[in-house]
Amino acid sequence: MSTSNINPGINNKIGVTHPPAKRSPTIKKLINSKQLYVLLALPLLYLIIFKYVPMYGAQIAFKNFVVTKGIWGSDWVGLKNFERFIHSYDFWRILKNTLFLSFYNLVASFPFPIMLALGLNYLRNRFFKKVIQMVTYAPHFISIVVIVGIIKELLDPRIGIVNKIIGFFGFEPINFMGEMSMFSSIYVWSDVWQHVGFNCIIFIAALAAIDPSLHEAAVVDGASKFRRMWHIDLPGIMPMAIILLILNTGHILDLGFEKVLLLQNPINVKTSEIIDTYVYKVGLTAQVANYSYSTAIGIFKSVINLVLLLSINKLAQKTRQTSLW
Repeated sequence: MSTSNINPGINNKIGVTHPPAKRSPTIKKLINSKQLYVLLALPLLYLIIFKYVPMYGAQIAFKNFVVTKGIWGSDWVGLKNFERFIHSYDFWRILKNTLFLSFYNLVASFPFPIMLALGLNYLRNRFFKKVIQMVTYAPHFISIVVIVGIIKELLDPRIGIVNKIIGFFGFEPINFMGEMSMFSSIYVWSDVWQHVGFNCIIFIAALAAIDPSLHEAAVVDGASKFRRMWHIDLPGIMPMAIILLILNTGHILDLGFEKVLLLQNPINVKTSEIIDTYVYKVGLTAQVANYSYSTAIGIFKSVINLVLLLSINKLAQKTRQTSLW
């Protein structure tokens, strides 16, 4: 008689045991990697609460939102708010200002962190290297309000040190903040000064990952520092540089309104008005705040950013460069 037909109780008595039920491979992997999933939980929760949940309110861009009626009670108007922005008198001027300032900032700010990282990488005097790092990193942690105050003090036509130097050479003082054509350069180059040190940290880390034997072989062959930078360091950090370029392109219209708004005045507003400051003014500071209209403009900007991100990433794939996916 086979043991399968014997009573389970008898099986236990005569020492016959059944094998334990097997767990599925997926559950096994989850249990073995539970610490990693606990670490993942907090950032995932942050994304859900602060990134995905607010998307619920984005539907007011397609409605005539009235606070007393709420989101669901407000009337549906479809693409009316988008059409209103595209056909508005200020559309092309604001879009041109935003694109020009964004591309100017991207082109000007992209190479300087790489150059600074390469220079710091070859410094042998540790004290001088730390001083340079401190001087270049510190402005990143200064408040935007303080930075704008410093800029205005430096460029003041009466007491600013820049105009004092100009006057020393016998030239007339320049009202920099009153010249529309100078706004973009003031914004961009002050931004480069503020963030160049902090942005170079990731390139210093990438340079540290380059195999030292490549430099040793280059030194034996008699290569100069410039040749080593060009043929070893730059190719080594280029994948990281391309990834950062793609990510920065995806935020090309996200200039932020704080610094632009603080540098703005009635004289330079024609060249300094960008999408973010326009949204702030029509959505919050207008006599009758239009939340639906400002939300539609924000979604329009996000769609443009997404298209640019996908296009640049596709271009990187076509040219066989490093890409996000």
